Amino acid sequence: MARHDGTAVIAITKHGATLARDLAARLPGARLILSDKFRHIGGAAAEYYSGPLSARIGAWFQTYDQLIFHVSLGAVVRLIAPHLQSKETDPAVLVIDDAGRFVISVLSGHVGGANAYTEEVARAIGATPVITTASDVGQTIPVDILGRELGWQVDPATHGHITRVSAAVVNEEPVAFVQETGERGWWTRDTPLPRSITLYDSLDGVPDTAAAILWVTDRVPAGPAWERIAPRTVIYRPRSLVLGLGCDKGASRETLLEAIYKALEGAALSLMCVRGVATIDAKRNEPGLRALCDEMDWDFVTYPAAQLAAVPDIPNPSDVVLKYMGTPAVGEPAAMLSAGVGPGGLVVEKLKYKGADDLNATVSVARVAF
Repeated sequence: MARHDGTAVIAITKHGATLARDLAARLPGARLILSDKFRHIGGAAAEYYSGPLSARIGAWFQTYDQLIFHVSLGAVVRLIAPHLQSKETDPAVLVIDDAGRFVISVLSGHVGGANAYTEEVARAIGATPVITTASDVGQTIPVDILGRELGWQVDPATHGHITRVSAAVVNEEPVAFVQETGERGWWTRDTPLPRSITLYDSLDGVPDTAAAILWVTDRVPAGPAWERIAPRTVIYRPRSLVLGLGCDKGASRETLLEAIYKALEGAALSLMCVRGVATIDAKRNEPGLRALCDEMDWDFVTYPAAQLAAVPDIPNPSDVVLKYMGTPAVGEPAAMLSAGVGPGGLVVEKLKYKGADDLNATVSVARVAF
């Protein structure tokens, strides 16, 4: 059963049903779920159940993104325990006491957003939020969701390091935050950055004494130096790269993707960091190109030939391209315009690739100016 983006507000007592009804009315799109005997409280807008509450939890776990229980904390723990899978997939679970005095974040505090939602709900009803996640209580970096609102993702290769790195952060051990690219507004708390966390522009200055490393990069690490620090490192992938593409008419999605893989692999860059594709207006309806961008959820932007031709200092102009396209280059200037950079922002100059369909594609890569 696929989840929808919504909240269920659930109550099992008369007083709780009244509180749940009032809360659901404050939360856009929230679904009020009550015991069948409280139809006089919920009215026509609510959903009702009969029989044991435990029989319903599995379906609600699969359906809703947030579950708010007006049920005792101990009871909720027992009810949800058989359905727990992982913090990557479990819904946010909140508990509100029967007097409406406290809102407790129970499950999926970070990844599921329960901590933030707890504060929102508490403000809405004038209650006290109860959050026990160490990084939130200590006003430090939430390692597992850092930069999520900016579109950053944790590289799967380092996902298994989150627990160790988080421990170093909350225990105020020396932590290096290395930012090579990506948005700079990642620290969103009102308090200063903890003194145990030191900022670096590259790995070069990070001392061996660092207990953990948070690394914001679009590069793919390898070699002995990486192997030495890998167990204490979490890598974040910002959307920092723009692909400038050119291709023969009818070039397949497969040919384009293979060309992209070759360009990124040759420069040791991560596919996770691709933000979008830029090309010439004449290619705006190329089926293979559009299909690839739709599949990968990449931004797609095109520019008129005259605008591409006006970009100065293109590294690899071509008379043939100028003859047929009206501009001496496509991929390089398109990538530069989309990324907001000059030639120095190109991390991969024009790379030409011929696919199995015997058609050509060219790839250029620019790093976004943040």
